[in-house]
Parts: sequence; C-alpha cells; structure tokens
Amino acid sequence: MSGIGDRHEGGGRAAEVEVHPPRDVPLGGPRAMTVRRTLPQRGRSLIGAWCFADHYGPDNVAETGGMDVAPHPHTGLQTVSWLFSGEIEHRDSLGTHAYVRPGELNLMTGGRGISHSEVSTGRTTVLHGVQLWVALPGEHVGTAADFQHHVPGSVRVGGAAVSVFLGALAGVTSPVRTFTSLLGAEIVLDPGATAGLAVDPAFEHGLLVDQGDVRLGGTLLRPAELGYVAPGSDRLVVTNASDAPARAVLLGGTPFEEEIVMWWNFVGRSQRDIEEARQDWMTGTRFGEVHGYDGDRLPAPELPTVGLKPRGRAR
Repeated sequence: MSGIGDRHEGGGRAAEVEVHPPRDVPLGGPRAMTVRRTLPQRGRSLIGAWCFADHYGPDNVAETGGMDVAPHPHTGLQTVSWLFSGEIEHRDSLGTHAYVRPGELNLMTGGRGISHSEVSTGRTTVLHGVQLWVALPGEHVGTAADFQHHVPGSVRVGGAAVSVFLGALAGVTSPVRTFTSLLGAEIVLDPGATAGLAVDPAFEHGLLVDQGDVRLGGTLLRPAELGYVAPGSDRLVVTNASDAPARAVLLGGTPFEEEIVMWWNFVGRSQRDIEEARQDWMTGTRFGEVHGYDGDRLPAPELPTVGLKPRGRAR
C-alpha cells in the first residue's frame, strides 16, 4: 500500500511524495529468483513511460544460484538493464551476444517482437541491480527490434555522483534512443550528503532507493521503496540520511497518456494484442531464436480466464 509523505519544495510549489513499498515476486520460471517489484503498483502503473521496475540483490550466487532466465519474448516495450554488482550474459534473437556490467546500460527494444535470455556469469559472486521496462507509444509498438549499449560517465552534483543512462540531467545527455521523453539515472550519495537536482517540471519522477535511507525532500524512503513526485517540480532535493554511502535510481518522464495492457512479457493496447503475441510465441513465429543458451525456452503461461484490465496513469 502506498502512503503520502511530507511535502517538499520544488519550483516554488509544494509537492507531495507518494511512498510505494515493493512486493516480492519470483522471476524466471522453474529456476526462479526473487525480485522486489515497485512498478506496476495497484495505485500507480506508470511513471512517464516507465511501466515496470524490478530490484534484486545483493544475492550471493553461491547460495541463490544467481540469474538464469531462459529465452522468452517481448513486445511493445524497451528493456533497461542496470547492474550495481555482478555480470549478466545477454543473448537475443537479433544475434546479439553482450554482457551487462555495473555502470553500463543495456537497452533492448522489443517493438513487434524479440526474444532473449539472461544468465549471470561465472565471474559473478554477488548479483545486484534493477530491471526496468519502458512502454512504447502506440505509433511505435511495431518498430524494429534493436539493442543498444552505453557506458555513461559520472558527474558530481553537491554530495552525489550522478550517472545518467537515459535522458538528460546535471548537464549530461545520454545518446541512447527512446521513443518518449525519459530520464534514468543512478545517484550515489556520500554519507549525510545532499544534492539538489534541476529537473524538467513537465516530468513525473520516481526515486527507487537501493541502499541507505534517503530523503526525497522531507520524505524518508527506506531501501527498496519508491517515492513518486507528480509533474510540476523543477528541483528535487535528495539527502542521504545514513552514515554510509546511499544509492538510488531516479526515473522520470512526461506522463504517458495511453492505456496499455500488460501481461507476462508483453505490452499491447488490447487483449487481442496479448493473445496474438502469446500464440506467436507458442507456435515459434515472430520472435526468432536465441542461439547459445543451454536449455529450453520458457513456455508462456496460460492466459487468465477473466479479461485483462488496461492500465494507465493515475489521475
């Protein structure tokens, strides 16, 4: 359940911070790992076009077995992989063979259809990161599949190191292509430090705390909690309320006005979109093949017997 925190100042107006706790979700079929999911929530499905946020680790892979997600499909979205520690091997139906490493962005565009696998490597001892999805706008849901890799630099803002992997912040603009106006950045705060971030007032924002206690304005966010701020603020103030370094991921974007239907690994505009994507995956059409993965691909689960409910931004 979300709650409303204290008010914080931004652009001369007070803005409220919604606090959303995570829920634990098993990920990856029979060899599932547990992740903490903060998007979608019952009270908030989207932040800009960000429609999905999983936060995992730090996991000792000797105990948990790490990540082993067999080939699976995606439509209508972009996947954003960002690690804090460990290494993940990525293979997809475009023929891409790449690695996800800390501080390096891997962005995969599903468009009409792509499939991929994700496996933590033997070089990983502790696996820790976030997996994020971006909904594609209706005019681009059929775009060609694609894969992009980017290594952003880090800039100092007050007592924080900021790495911008999507969009623009702190004088840095990511070259990675998106289909809506977005922001994605990692923020690492020194112990007790504060950073004031100039942001686009047309954006709504979410701050996902990874480690440490972080204040967003006057609202305290605990590890794994997501703080949401509606459009209208042109400055966000983040403070590390702990005596060790704190880390968070800042997400933002212009409000996404379209309703979407999300189910399993698909984003569409109707139940029919989802049904057709599931059928194509099960019959081996549209999504291509992932070569080099040692094992079978994931079968699609059965569709629910009740109709899928469209999701949109909270009003």
